[in-house]
Amino acid sequence: MNQSHRPPLVDSSLAVLAKGYAWLPDRRRRTTAPLVRARVMGQHAVALHGPEAVRFFYDERRVERRTAFPGPVLSTLFGHGAVHTLDGRDHRVRKEMFLSLLTGPEAVDRLVECVAGAWDQAVESWPGRPAVVLFDEASRVLTRGVCRWAGIPLDDAESVARDLVAMVDGFATPGLRHWRARRARSRSEAWLGRLVEDVREEATTAPAGSALDVVVRHGDADGRLLDPHTAAVELLNVIRPTVAVCWFVAYAGHALRLRPDVRERLGDDDPAYAVAFAHELRRFYPFAPFLGGRAVTDLEWRGEPIPSGTLILLDLYGQDHDPDLWDTPYTFDPQRFLERPPHRDELVPQGGGDRATGHRCPGEDVTIALLRSVGPRLARLEYDVPKQDLSIPLNRIPARVRSGFVIEAVRVPVPALGFRQSAG
Repeated sequence: MNQSHRPPLVDSSLAVLAKGYAWLPDRRRRTTAPLVRARVMGQHAVALHGPEAVRFFYDERRVERRTAFPGPVLSTLFGHGAVHTLDGRDHRVRKEMFLSLLTGPEAVDRLVECVAGAWDQAVESWPGRPAVVLFDEASRVLTRGVCRWAGIPLDDAESVARDLVAMVDGFATPGLRHWRARRARSRSEAWLGRLVEDVREEATTAPAGSALDVVVRHGDADGRLLDPHTAAVELLNVIRPTVAVCWFVAYAGHALRLRPDVRERLGDDDPAYAVAFAHELRRFYPFAPFLGGRAVTDLEWRGEPIPSGTLILLDLYGQDHDPDLWDTPYTFDPQRFLERPPHRDELVPQGGGDRATGHRCPGEDVTIALLRSVGPRLARLEYDVPKQDLSIPLNRIPARVRSGFVIEAVRVPVPALGFRQSAG
């Protein structure tokens, strides 16, 4: 399609770094067109949002993900050869492995049980400490829980948690955080690659049905076992997103600080409200800013041409704060999800589409279940919140509470340690 009539676009890469999550919503507000046109990393790009756009974006006849990930993202967040880089049958077969591990009530309940046990054990030590940084503590709790569930032996939870957090924290930024993320991935892939080889050589045992066991035995679309490096990459893609829930745990502390009424209600034994709280955390707070794919042929979106090869961005943060989809989108209100459960393609903090056949995050149910369990536990704790920087800069990707959310003088009511019924 001839684009010669369009004026050349100034590259927006620096604007993305400067504005972060606000970049695409700001661009969208400044145009009356049904899509945003830009240049990103030297490539022509268009940005879409809305439920219909989600379905368009996840249609593999139109948009592929395989060629859309920049090398720095693969070298930090996902790993080279990961399921995210596959399309078609190769993607579906590999994705089935993740779905077998991360969906279904028994698998999710077991993981939540492991994390809840690690949380309850950690909380017992908090009253004797001068201060607890919720983000850091949650990362260690989640690491212990998910590695126990996955059958991965863990000698040093603190260093493993630090590396898993670093991979997420440095995927979208240049400089020190990015290079820290690369080093963390190299260490983690080497560690888990050796573990895969040890299991295959019967030098160690993987618990039957565990994530370690399933990944080690998985046959791809061609029937071959994953090589040790790719198996390590996919093991990380099981445990890393679980540990990334520490972002939402810190956000939970932030939300409960702002809304004491929500904290009081969340502390009650109300599973439906705990789920609504989890949904609202994921909608309200910044997590992923947007996703990228590439047009596989000449396309058209609401009368606007999209030439083959164009980078297509799906604006997640903008959609989750769109006033056309959400009443008072910048108000934290779990009640909205008690009145109406979220539609699959409306609430998209971790992507949209069909998780069985598309690229939607297979761990979404795990995230919701973990927050459903940890949220009420946190609400039942008694603690002081000292003066600190509780800002959440939107020009930082991924965003996070700047202080990590520090609490002091923790008091653990007896019911809080026994509150296990919400773990399942």
